[in-house]
Amino acid sequence: MNPLWAIFAGLCASLIGIGLARFAYTPLIPALIEAGWFDPPAVAYLGAANLAGYLAGALSAGWIAARVPSAVVLRAMMLLATATFFASAMPISFLLFFVWRFASGLTGGVLMVLAATTVLAYVAPARRGLAGGAIFTGVGLGIVASGTLVPLLLATGLTETWLGLGVLALVLTVASWGGWPREVLIRPAARPAASHGARPRPSLALTALYVAYALCAVGLVPHMIFLVDFIARGLGQGVDVGARYWVLFGLGAIVGPVLAGYLADRIGFAHAVRLVFVVQGSAVALLTVWTGTIGLIASSVLAGASLLGSLPIVLGRVIELTPPDGLARKTAWGYATTAFALGQAAAAYGYSYLFAQGGGYVLLFALGAGALFLAVAIDLLATVIQNRRHSRG
Repeated sequence: MNPLWAIFAGLCASLIGIGLARFAYTPLIPALIEAGWFDPPAVAYLGAANLAGYLAGALSAGWIAARVPSAVVLRAMMLLATATFFASAMPISFLLFFVWRFASGLTGGVLMVLAATTVLAYVAPARRGLAGGAIFTGVGLGIVASGTLVPLLLATGLTETWLGLGVLALVLTVASWGGWPREVLIRPAARPAASHGARPRPSLALTALYVAYALCAVGLVPHMIFLVDFIARGLGQGVDVGARYWVLFGLGAIVGPVLAGYLADRIGFAHAVRLVFVVQGSAVALLTVWTGTIGLIASSVLAGASLLGSLPIVLGRVIELTPPDGLARKTAWGYATTAFALGQAAAAYGYSYLFAQGGGYVLLFALGAGALFLAVAIDLLATVIQNRRHSRG
């Protein structure tokens, strides 16, 4: 197996499953409304359907991988994601479109959980950090691609735009087809049979981190769903201008993981988590008070960078707070990922409801910023309490 080809396959998976299947929808929102395909509340609920699908994919990925070889699952998910683009080319009904958006989210959840772990198992330990960064860079590349391609494709029509995204996803799927390593099934029986007793309860700091990570998702959903529509329709600047800021969001997402990892190496994961959450909250809150060009640029770049930048530092913090046992750490990271997905799905539907009831964009961004600052407070308070307990003990 060629490790570089496997890494390329992982990059394509994150690019299709998250970068395109989720984030290409954001610059399409104002066009869907203006073309009369769906009204604003329906478009918001369709965006939330993708996040609900992501949660379902994240929860089911392990169960699927225990029964089907990972390479088969990954190829199937990339094909399904590609199919959802072609299926979305005609607004046959809201229900069917909801199914396509849910399915695209499901593929993203499965691909996010399985792609990197499948590839990194075959990469030399000394290069796993760089390889993992390259794989997750696919998300940022997908955001940039959606922000640059969507406006160009929209000039030919909405149907052509969906078909164009489908062709791109198909090309990437075919190009990466042979890159996936052949992996044996991870049967449930292969798990260590030692732990028949109760699992140790997570520490207060780890439990608080799960809650904070869920709130992190709540705080970033307004940018993930409403940023382009806010600029295009809320500020009256048009889809093309909104898409440019979406490209800036994607550029931030490309550099975010590297910068966050560098920061954590310098100040530690605990401090890095809080600092990134503060940056996220500030980036979201900025849109409630400053919508000039500089404010929009800063908010877009910082939100994109901190969105993906939170991934490696929260993972590093989870490892710090769990025993030096591979299974325990994977389980803890699975809980954290599920918490994030739950926060995303709940917030997406909550914000969509508020938007449908006439809640303005500013309210959504204000609620998002509040969730992120609350995440910082919860994580900090839990750490202080746990440290005091240790000092007394």
